[in-house]
Amino acid sequence: MSIIVGYIPTAEGRAALTRAAAEATLRSTKLIVVNSQHGGRSWDPQESMRFEDELAQVRKDLEAAGVEHEVRTLVKGQDPADDLVDVSAAEDADLIVIGLRRRSQVGKLLLGSNAQQILMKADCPVLAVKATSAS
Repeated sequence: MSIIVGYIPTAEGRAALTRAAAEATLRSTKLIVVNSQHGGRSWDPQESMRFEDELAQVRKDLEAAGVEHEVRTLVKGQDPADDLVDVSAAEDADLIVIGLRRRSQVGKLLLGSNAQQILMKADCPVLAVKATSAS
């Protein structure tokens, strides 16, 4: 069993990672950090290098905190939602943790498409975390 977190280097991604690490510690289980990138024509090598630098820091921080973890970068051309749901199913995950961003009045009518897909498709509970204004 494990906890899956969708991570991108944003305030929402960091908030999700922080909460997921706390959940993994509370549950004494492995944390799997998933960074999903589209690849193909939208692949940006500079952005990918920046993400790799961020993920290296994530690894260091989790090691320092004593959190059993694995970091996966997926470049399969799928939506991030599909990658998270696939990893959670393959790992028989206990929980998926995702970050949500604040939305406009109109945007509040709908969740982000990735968040909505994860909530609808996941076979395990999903914890949605908002970034604090200080993040």
